[in-house]
Amino acid sequence: MAKIKITQIRSKIHCPLRQKATLEALGIKKMNGTVEVEATPQILGMVTKVKHLVKVEEL
Repeated sequence: MAKIKITQIRSKIHCPLRQKATLEALGIKKMNGTVEVEATPQILGMVTKVKHLVKVEEL
């Protein structure tokens, strides 16, 4: 599997609770926080739900 790098670029303050929980499940704790994860279908689905808050780069 390919790895992807996910960085939070927008605040989660005015987001619904489910989107906040999705960011937390991805491992992103704060603004400009970055995680490297495997690009599984589950992770890609989570990224799709918060695509307006994050930037995704392929490694």
